[in-house]
Amino acid sequence: SRLPDRGEAGPTKPPEVLVRIGERVNAAYAKMLEFTLNTRFLLLGGTAMAAATALLVYPTIKTELLPREDRGAIIIMMQGPDGVGLDYMDRQSVQAEALLRPLVESGEAENVFAIVGRWDLNRVYLIAPLVPWEQRKRSQQEIAKSLTPGLKAIPGATARVRTPNSLNLRRAGGSIEFTLTGSDYREIAAAAFDFLGAMRERLPQLEDPEVEFQQTQPQLSVMVDRRRAEDLGVPVEGIVDTLRAMVAGFEVAELNVNDRSIPVMLESTAGAINDPTDLFNLFVPTASGELVPLSAFVSLEEIGTAAELDRSGQKRAVEVEAALPPEMSLQEAINGIQAIADDTLPPGIGLRFINEAATLQDTTNEVALTFAFAVLVVLLVLAAQFESVLSAMVIILTVPFGLAAAIFALKLSGGTINIYSQIGLVMLVGLMAKNGILVVEFADQLRDRGMSVGQAIRQAATIRLRPVMMTMLSTVLGALPLILSSGAGAEARAAIGWIVFGGLGIATVFTLVLIPVIYSLLAPLSSSRAHAGVRLDRELREAEHIETTEMPEGDTRPQAAE
Repeated sequence: SRLPDRGEAGPTKPPEVLVRIGERVNAAYAKMLEFTLNTRFLLLGGTAMAAATALLVYPTIKTELLPREDRGAIIIMMQGPDGVGLDYMDRQSVQAEALLRPLVESGEAENVFAIVGRWDLNRVYLIAPLVPWEQRKRSQQEIAKSLTPGLKAIPGATARVRTPNSLNLRRAGGSIEFTLTGSDYREIAAAAFDFLGAMRERLPQLEDPEVEFQQTQPQLSVMVDRRRAEDLGVPVEGIVDTLRAMVAGFEVAELNVNDRSIPVMLESTAGAINDPTDLFNLFVPTASGELVPLSAFVSLEEIGTAAELDRSGQKRAVEVEAALPPEMSLQEAINGIQAIADDTLPPGIGLRFINEAATLQDTTNEVALTFAFAVLVVLLVLAAQFESVLSAMVIILTVPFGLAAAIFALKLSGGTINIYSQIGLVMLVGLMAKNGILVVEFADQLRDRGMSVGQAIRQAATIRLRPVMMTMLSTVLGALPLILSSGAGAEARAAIGWIVFGGLGIATVFTLVLIPVIYSLLAPLSSSRAHAGVRLDRELREAEHIETTEMPEGDTRPQAAE
């Protein structure tokens, strides 16, 4: 349509070489179509074997929530022992920053930022934004891998490299996290440490598994001898108020000054409480007004307790985290941990995945439901468009073979099943339905003109070969930039691109070969609509005749024209 006009000689014709190529392709396809229609059941058996092979290949493809993306940043999370202060963690942070400084000097990172005491006094958050992708030779994953040995060598703190993701999921990237749940923290912790030993034995690929429930937070417990306090006439409320005032401060009243509420706090003088034993020197009043030292009925006990008491699924929980190696997918780790839990966890202790692992399980179920709805909607729309369920089924029955083609494309390209490739699978349903409509709709029109099923599908498939190939080529070539791209978001684009490029490229063969075969088998089950127009015209004339004969006398309405 864009070729220039030759003037009086008429529009410019396509080059002869393109015409000859088109004629040869049409002739070859016509011969192939004739062969497949004569060996329909042999072809169906071959495609069924291809689909069965895809089912066997599918479990060998790694499954993860997101592909390992280069987001242009290195994030390090450090955690020291419970009870340490900011000075201690600042010293650990300096050692980690020393590992990141060479990246800045070599021009791979722009700068290094550290936050000491984020979320807790014993935690450090470090981030090193990397320079743009085209200005560095190493990827984010390669840089992170080179930092891991040095971070492990830092004494007195555990450090993990986290990779940011395109979905902005918190605590995602490079690790798997789950919780053991139960009714008592000590029992859960004991089961967690036993579970940790089983993980090291059966899943040695998981690096540095760690139980986050550590009873190392120092805590001072004040034990009150209630019977002794009662004998001395000291109320428990008085003991509590004294400790609150001398240790943390106690609000005794509020003043309203110019519509502002000002609390009045009762606090100890600076330096009054510097040591736990100073609490023994405090006095509380008795019911008779005398002062009694706390040492008369109070004892102190210093114990270790957990810094956090987590809950998951409304149950008491102990978190376990392990680094995920590059060669292991998240789904493989989930399956391995679930198998260990089934074999080793005692009664009353449950397993629940959290963060990225939980999101993977949720999205897998949601995408499967979305895919099922997509197929159902396509079926209903096609049935309404064709006014025939059988014609719609011709197209829907080719969808599994298109998915098989996509699985082969992922396997050959080394891709994974992730949220982006699953979106590509949903797209593939629509693209395959579009190609199928081109053939089936035209075949139905030819049948309406009086052709037989065999003649209609042969002519429709041959004539529609060009638009089907144009759709396939434009879509496949349009997916090439997704595959060949680099830089920000390249991994996500490639995941969709391989599904469209390989899946639709192979699925087009199923469209051109399988749809005619399925149509030739299902179309004879529905009657042709060749005489639908004649029947409709006859019914309209009969309705008009009945209306004119039953019209009462004196009715001045105009007669219906024949």
